[in-house]
Amino acid sequence: MSRVCWTLLILIFSNAAYAQTQIPEPKVVKINERVYALLGPMGLPSQHNQGYMVNSTVIVGDQGVILVDSGGTDEVGQHLAKAIAKITPKPVTHIINTHHHGDHVLGNIAFKGAEILSSEQCRALVSKTGEEWVQIMESLVGRKFPGTRPVPAMVTFQEDSTSDRNLQGVKMRLWVPRGSHTPGDMMVYLPDDKVLIGGDILVNTTTPVMRDGHIRNWIAALAKAQDFKAATIVPGHGPLMTMADVVKLHKLLAGFYAGVEAGYKKGLSDSEIRNTLDLSEWKKLKEYEVNMGANISRAYLEVEVANF
Repeated sequence: MSRVCWTLLILIFSNAAYAQTQIPEPKVVKINERVYALLGPMGLPSQHNQGYMVNSTVIVGDQGVILVDSGGTDEVGQHLAKAIAKITPKPVTHIINTHHHGDHVLGNIAFKGAEILSSEQCRALVSKTGEEWVQIMESLVGRKFPGTRPVPAMVTFQEDSTSDRNLQGVKMRLWVPRGSHTPGDMMVYLPDDKVLIGGDILVNTTTPVMRDGHIRNWIAALAKAQDFKAATIVPGHGPLMTMADVVKLHKLLAGFYAGVEAGYKKGLSDSEIRNTLDLSEWKKLKEYEVNMGANISRAYLEVEVANF
């Protein structure tokens, strides 16, 4: 084979490999003149998505941007920064982290000088588990991220609190429910825009992950979320939601927990309980096979503690 052919083949395969490692573009949804949802791909962190699989929200204020959730690596954060620059030339001056999981917070480092806000528990958990999350992302994606390190919040809010703030001329209500999806969740409500940003307490078309959760608190949080007069809801993962979707998720989670509790009171083990549950609606959700077994075990442990 000629040298020219070898050179062409090398270029083709090199370009193909390079294309496979590109971070996917977010789906940009304009909610109104100042609020945009950056919807990331669905699924677990992988080589295919390069650790980008989370939703973020861009709120354009008077002099700067408030970004809710910054992505799972420094590279994802930089990727989101480029997407934001296509929306507005204003810099990101504030970041709000909805919880401590790495796919939502490890992009903080890409936004130098931004003030970071979160719940107190989120800050503590980012400090405690952040490096572990870097390792998790590296393992799942299959390469190192030397520029990624955890950056915890500078401003924090207590559990079970509601705080009204004005950031960059934007009114917002920061609600820290009792630990639900994680011990340190925060939700953001924009009353003038009627937009609720839910983090992973609210997910759409994918199975909620209960590994770090307190399910009864989560059910209560979903009930209270229905009190917000939100026309548009940005979940942590999946397409935008309506309040009807929140009602459906609330009913699904409450029924799931009640089913596990009923099985426990009959003396069944967690594996036996699985066969008694109506999981037909759950099976329609993405990542069902990955997460449902662990979710049942987590619910069983919580029921066991509650009934001790």
